[in-house]
Parts: sequence; C-alpha cells; structure tokens
Amino acid sequence: MRRLLLLVLATTALRAGDAQFNGRWDITVPQESRARAWWLEVTGAGTPALKGRFVGFPGGDMNDIPQIAIQNDELRFSFDYTDHRSGKAMHLDYTARCTGGDKLLGLRRSSDGEALKWMGVRAPVITEKDDGSWHDGDTAELFNHKDLSGWHGLIPNLALGWNVKDDAMANVVGANNIVSDRSFWNFKLHVEYRVGEHSNSGIGLRGRYEVQILEDYGKPPGRHSNGALYSRIAPAVNASKPAGQWQTYDIRLVGRQVTVVLNDRKVIDKQEIEGLTAIAGNADEGKPGPIILQGDHGPVEFRNIVLTPLVH
Repeated sequence: MRRLLLLVLATTALRAGDAQFNGRWDITVPQESRARAWWLEVTGAGTPALKGRFVGFPGGDMNDIPQIAIQNDELRFSFDYTDHRSGKAMHLDYTARCTGGDKLLGLRRSSDGEALKWMGVRAPVITEKDDGSWHDGDTAELFNHKDLSGWHGLIPNLALGWNVKDDAMANVVGANNIVSDRSFWNFKLHVEYRVGEHSNSGIGLRGRYEVQILEDYGKPPGRHSNGALYSRIAPAVNASKPAGQWQTYDIRLVGRQVTVVLNDRKVIDKQEIEGLTAIAGNADEGKPGPIILQGDHGPVEFRNIVLTPLVH
C-alpha cells in the first residue's frame, strides 16, 4: 500500500510539473528561412486531455497538433506531410523544455536532416478594448505614390520585387513581403488594393496578424477567405469584388480586438485575436509593430495606404 501511495504521489507531482507547458506561446526562430515567427497553444498538460494548436507548420494555417506528449519534462509533438514542391513525404519533430516557467527552449528536426532552434515566451495579456474611449491621433500616409520610401523587405538578402507604376505599388510574383519602417499599436487603417485572378496576398497588422486578401468573388466565406483574420476568424459575408477591380479595407485594431470593413461592409466586428498568424515576422505581441504587405504569392497592387493612430 505504501508503494502504491508513493507511486500515486510521484505521478501527481509529475503531472503538476507538466502543467507548466499550458498556455499560449509566442515563438522566435532565428534561422527560419522566411523570417517568420511561430505560435503554440498547449492545453490539458498534466491531465489525460493534452492538446495543442500550432502556427508554423509548413504552410500558413493554424493546425491542431495530431501527435503530442510530455515525457521526462520535455514537450514533444510532430507533423507528417507531403512537400508540395518535391512530392516527398516529410516528418517534423518538435521538442521543448520549459525554463523558469515562462520560457520554452526548443528544437525542430526534419526528416531531411534540418534542425532549427526556437525560443518561446508566454503571450502577453493585452487588456485594452475597443470600448469607445479611443480617439484619432495624427493621420499618416504610408505610401507617397512615387517610390517605396518608408518600406523595406521582410526577408533579408531577398530582392524587394516591388515597383511603383500608375500611382500604385505593385509586386512581381514571388516578391519579398514588404514592411513599413514605422511601427504602430492601436490604429485605424485604410487600404485600397487590387488583385488578379487566382491571386493571394495579405495585410499584416503590427507585423503579426494577417487580414487576408484573396480573389474569391462569389465563394462561401471561411477562415481563409478575403476579409478573414487569416486561419482564425472568418468574415461574416463574402464582400469581395471580382478580380481586377479596386477594393477597400478599413481595419480597426485595439488591443486584441479587430474590426474589418471590406468594400463598405463590416465583415468582422470587434473579434478577439487569439495570437499570431503565419505572416508574423516578430513574435513580441506586447510591443508596437509595422504594417506588412504580402508579395510572395500572386500579383497585387496597393494605393492610398492611410493609418490613423488611436489614442486615449
């Protein structure tokens, strides 16, 4: 009986230690090839109901983790997929240890031999709400309609791949994502854009949360639709125009609450952003961040990019 009691106590202590992995984690990956941050949520650690969600798996989605465990104070999870370029079956193993209760030190190993170190910190609690107490600051034009002053490439050592023509900035297919030199916290953002057929782009808020741009006129809305907070919040309706027409976004971000108006129709109303999306180039959710314009997919043009800070 005494041995059984000791075993129960030891198992209970082990599970209590496992609970330190619970929560949402913002992840920095110094050698990530696309300069992207990752995001991880762990729930049920220390219980039989362990689950996880992850942004950072190859592709831009938020994925439920199919295989996850904690063994010997180490979090372990993995993914299997087929590489869309080579057609090869691939396997990714992730491991992490929690240090001090508020940091993860991790490693990702892939079946092709690549190893990436990563570091996670607990996502901050952001208490600000879009409660009617915010007012406009000084409006800023982020695009001067002449050149790309005020913007730089997200991925180091990759050509920009953007130019200015006919009063708009336009990418070449597969261009670098471009990032505003200035950073912002709470704001209103007005953007006019145009996409070609089958094209895909996005707008990164604070350099972390993507409002999707997609040529999807007439299709049912979903978490990857035009107007979505990419892979997290679906628009209420599809308010897209056909390919080749100029469209408008009016976006409002206060704390973690986002409102999206697409072509004068409110498609997201003060919805809570849980965490980073795949566009994220900086994992520090507690600090101001830039605007990102995605250029690494199909053709897209932008004009009249106007940002108004929101202040108390």
